[in-house]
Amino acid sequence: MTDPPRDAMTTELLEVADELYALTPGEFTAARDARAKELKGTDLGSAVKALKKPGTAAWVVNLLVRRESGQVDQLLNVGAALREAQAAMSAGELRTLTKQRRQVTAAVTQQARHLAAEAGHRVTQAVADQVEATLTAAMVDAECGRAVRSGLLVAPLHTTGVDPVGEHTLAAALAVPGALGFSATAREAPEPGPPDLRVVPDPDAADKARAAAAERRDQAAAAYAEAEAAHAEAVADVDRLSARSLQLQAELDELRRRVSDLEGELDEIDDELGDAEDVRDEAKAALRTATAERDAALALVERVSGANAES
Repeated sequence: MTDPPRDAMTTELLEVADELYALTPGEFTAARDARAKELKGTDLGSAVKALKKPGTAAWVVNLLVRRESGQVDQLLNVGAALREAQAAMSAGELRTLTKQRRQVTAAVTQQARHLAAEAGHRVTQAVADQVEATLTAAMVDAECGRAVRSGLLVAPLHTTGVDPVGEHTLAAALAVPGALGFSATAREAPEPGPPDLRVVPDPDAADKARAAAAERRDQAAAAYAEAEAAHAEAVADVDRLSARSLQLQAELDELRRRVSDLEGELDEIDDELGDAEDVRDEAKAALRTATAERDAALALVERVSGANAES
């Protein structure tokens, strides 16, 4: 879907909003007001001041989008593939599809709860249900998926899957009207702060401390390089397997459609075969009757011929 071009102020507002909605709910209001104060007297300042604090469920989804953007993208891609395949599925296949979708959204919701807990926020079951409903809407409805990917939700989403989500509903759930088509910036979890230790200075140990620090720095650099290489390899494997998974899913959907077509053709052939067998049985009975009548007629001719010969 092609979105209309954004004006400069909307682009700037989205950049500011991207930063603000990456914060925890407790940090949001003060940070928003500070940015609005910096921009006081401008249209952008007024727009920033009007940004709504996200609800808990919306914040959890926004957090998931930024911390696990790759997984969210995969979830949205699978949702798109399932929407394409859904039209050709039977009732039984649709039930299986719904079950699989619930399993995926439940697993990702659990991961979102874990991320929120790491950020210091306990997610209640009621909030988790709203998170799962939002993720389900993102898989079922393409526009909801785009809204989720923006990372700028202020309210959860919900859809029955029958009718598309209306523009007003989407607008009410988004912090910025032009957020559709915007993708939140991926962000790592903040590093924990250093421990609060009270150290008694020891001038005689300064050289040893510097040497130890340098050694620790070198060890950390080596460990980081190794971890970075392992991470890059793991990411490549995940991307490769994700692509293969989607390919196999598409092939499986095509085979299911083909099986459905063949089953329909088989049903038609079975019906025609039954009709042909009925016609055959009727013809066989008619043949037996005709054979008996023919034999009786031949016998009668022979008797009449014999009687005439005797006369």
